Formats: sequence, C-alpha cells, structure tokens
Amino acid sequence: MAENNFRALQSANKSKTYFLLAAMGALTWLVAYAVMTYFGVGTASTMVPMAVAFALIGVWGSYYGSDKLVLTMTGAKLITREDAPELFNVIEEVVIASGLPMPKVAIVEDSAPNAFATGRNPDHALIAFTTRILEVMDREELEGVIAHELSHVANRDTLVSAVAATTAGAIAILSDFLMRLMWFGGGRDRERSSNPIALVLSLVVLIMAPIAAMLLKSAISRKRESLADATAVSYTRNPAGLRKALEVLAADSTVVRQRSNAVAHIWIESPLDGQAVSKMFSTHPPIQERIATLRAMESLGPNQG
Repeated sequence: MAENNFRALQSANKSKTYFLLAAMGALTWLVAYAVMTYFGVGTASTMVPMAVAFALIGVWGSYYGSDKLVLTMTGAKLITREDAPELFNVIEEVVIASGLPMPKVAIVEDSAPNAFATGRNPDHALIAFTTRILEVMDREELEGVIAHELSHVANRDTLVSAVAATTAGAIAILSDFLMRLMWFGGGRDRERSSNPIALVLSLVVLIMAPIAAMLLKSAISRKRESLADATAVSYTRNPAGLRKALEVLAADSTVVRQRSNAVAHIWIESPLDGQAVSKMFSTHPPIQERIATLRAMESLGPNQG
C-alpha cells in the first residue's frame, strides 16, 4: 500500500510536468499563430524559425554550461574528501542507495542554510551546501537533503528547468519585439488579416503570453520540487529525515546572499520565499505543504520506497 502510494505520487508529478511542458509548447505555437495572423505568413515564416532556433541555442547552452554558470553565480567552491570526510561519507551512502554516480561537491560560504544540485546529467552532477546548513543539520537531516538533491539529478530537472526557463524567456523577448513593431507601425506595408477580431486577439495573446509563460515555468519548477521530495524518500526509506530538514529551513529566516531570480529555483528552499512573490509565480511549493506531505508519508510506515 505504501509503495503504491509513493509510486502514484511520483507518477502524478511526472505527468503534471509533461502536461505543463506541453502547455508551454502550445503557448509557443499560439504566439507564432498570433504573429502569422498579424503580420502574414511571409513574415512569420522567417521570424518563427528564428525564435525556435534562439530557444534551442539557449537550451543547449544552459544545459551544457549549467554547472559552471551556477558555480559562478552562487560563489560555490569545489571541495575534496579531505576537506569534509564526514559529508562525503553521507553522500556516498545516498549515492549507493540511489544507484547514481558520485557527484562533485561544493561549498558556498553563507550564513543561511541551503543546498542545490546542478549539472547536465548524472555523470556531470554537482551538489553544493552552504556552510550554515552543515552546521545546523544532523546526519539524518543532511541525508534527506542529499537525497533530495540527488533526486533532481536522477529526474533530469536541470534539463527540464532549462527548457522551461529558456522557452519562457524566448516568448517574452519575441512578444516584446512584436509589440514594439505593432506600436511603431512595423509591417505597415505588409498584408495583414482583414479580420479586426483576429487582430485584437493577436494583440491580447502577445500581451498575455509572457505572463502565462512565467506561470507555466514556475508551475513546472514546483512539480519538480514535489517529485524530488518523493524520490528522495524512495532512496532513504526515511521521510522523517527530509521532513526534519525542511523544518530546520522553515524555522530559519535568513536567506542566501546570491538570491537572483535566475538561480532561485535550484535551491532546496527558495531564497525568494520571504519576498512579496505571488504563490502562482513561486518556484517551490510552500515549505509547510512539503512538510505536511512528508509527515503523511511517515504515517504509512517505515518501508516507503
């Protein structure tokens, strides 16, 4: 019963992520259709492929350079076993349980407890911890955090996030560019649709598409966090470890210094949660909801995976 519950939770989160990615693709098509309606097929036939190429290049670059870029943006420094033998021992235990390769390990000098994972695939993965999280968490809690981060690696969340973020960015740039063309008379000499309703709808799509893309990107990120929590428990067979770790994070009000929107989604606790950010745009589920879900998992019994 417990195992079926966990498999169902994991399957549901995966299905929702695929649905949201499909919705992102549909939104991209809708923007392209709005372009074709307003400017005519001739213009759109060159502009849309350029936008697609731009998105693909962005995803490719984000995917292959994600680890180096994140290290630079967060100030994380690679360490070896000699620097933190106890930490490496715990990581190796979770690595064995997960069946994943041993990742690189990094430390971020910061007074806020937090951690993240990055890397384009399991063979090029990296997990990083702030100095504070190593000070305030015991072995069981740290094991839960490590399992959560390795779950992101196993679930290919870096690629999914790169696709979502780059597509949302491409939609925003394209919509802004086309809006400027509309307002300043771009395409005045080109043949346009004679249907005024279609033109108005195209304008509405170009205005709303960037907002919708951001909402979808945030929703995808939230589902990946929920999936990582569930996958982490399947590794450790101990939902209490991650639950206690999240309680430690919830009780601490400090946030990491590097809290850029560009990397907020990679931390186990979003550094933007304390800001005036709408729940719809949040990259993480509310931490209390995550704690409640893990507590419910504990009630199912010790063999959760």
